[in-house]
Amino acid sequence: MSVEKVEFRGHNDDMLAGRLDMPVGKPRACALFAHCFTCSKDIVAARRISGTLAGLGIAVLRFDFTGLGHSQGEFANTGFSSNVDDLVAAADFMREKIQAPALLIGHSLGGAAVIAAAARIPQSKAVVTIGTPADPAHVLKNFAGRIGEIKSKGKAEVELAGRKFTITSDFVEDVSSANLTTSLAGLRRALLVMHAPGDTTVSIDDAGTIFKAAKHPKSFVTLDGADHLLTSEQDATYAAETIATWAKRYLNLPRPALDKKVPEGITRVSEADPAGFLQDISVSGSFHLLADEPERVGGTNLGPSPYQFLAAALGACTSMTLRMYARRKKLALTGIGVDVSHSKQHAPDCEDCESKKAKIDVLERIITIEGKLDDGQRARLLQIADMCPVHKTLESEVLIKTRYSG
Repeated sequence: MSVEKVEFRGHNDDMLAGRLDMPVGKPRACALFAHCFTCSKDIVAARRISGTLAGLGIAVLRFDFTGLGHSQGEFANTGFSSNVDDLVAAADFMREKIQAPALLIGHSLGGAAVIAAAARIPQSKAVVTIGTPADPAHVLKNFAGRIGEIKSKGKAEVELAGRKFTITSDFVEDVSSANLTTSLAGLRRALLVMHAPGDTTVSIDDAGTIFKAAKHPKSFVTLDGADHLLTSEQDATYAAETIATWAKRYLNLPRPALDKKVPEGITRVSEADPAGFLQDISVSGSFHLLADEPERVGGTNLGPSPYQFLAAALGACTSMTLRMYARRKKLALTGIGVDVSHSKQHAPDCEDCESKKAKIDVLERIITIEGKLDDGQRARLLQIADMCPVHKTLESEVLIKTRYSG
């Protein structure tokens, strides 16, 4: 997987800045993400959702609307209609570069924009809205006390989320005249409405209005506990995974393409994002995995860390070894669970440590077994766990040979 910087021309010929989250191999489908009012392509929700979909083989374009983020143009000269036009321009760009987007995702006002734009993107098959107002004019509540001044003077500077923006009377008129009723009635695409009950920016009643106005197929998912911007990583991840699962039903995705060039017995790791730590892993040309680091250390948390993969290897091997033994001995073992955690401890914490100054790696393994087993059988299974091949490898001397290819 990779994240590529792209540029394309928007509705009035200004260059718009985007990020293209690309999967490994040929994309199975393409998606377009529209950010919230005065937000950017790099907010948590946009990054998390795009990364999750790319991991499933779906290429995602997220971009800054005209006059926002890294895009050119004047925000004061934009409106709801220009956002819709920018989305159509983005779809045209994707059509030329890869293929037209089949999935349209919009956050807040961006959700209203993708609903309005869908009819102008004929290849789109599914639409997702997140925290979206039923009436685009809802955004005027952010500066309701200045509307009179804006209309009388033609424009005014307002502060939104700590940033200053110039709002014109044209913007107010354009947003006020926008109506989603017709667009929803004629959407003719699968619709997923996502909203947080506790959203204090856009009421969940708006989600109900959108849902009722749309025709089937349509789905409603509650983002319980989330805020409007999905600032919690957990909430953004849940939304991303839900969208990915839901979209599979409507996009008719082909099976993921695997790198058949990777020989049997080889695990190939390729850097996916030079700006972060994301890695693509192809195992014998049969399996695709992602490795990453948490956001707190500069990663994007789109996959397990290397040490988590190590813990997974020990846990999986332990469980398999116990099951093989139980089958051979015909034990009444009905279930196995293995929790593995990694940490580093100072040498004095370990009696077998040779150096008192160094730290040692500690893999703590907690095994849960279910079934009608006596104390002797349970004790034996604990001994068998230490016979797991990965366990033996980790406790033995390991020689790692490294060389350049070619």
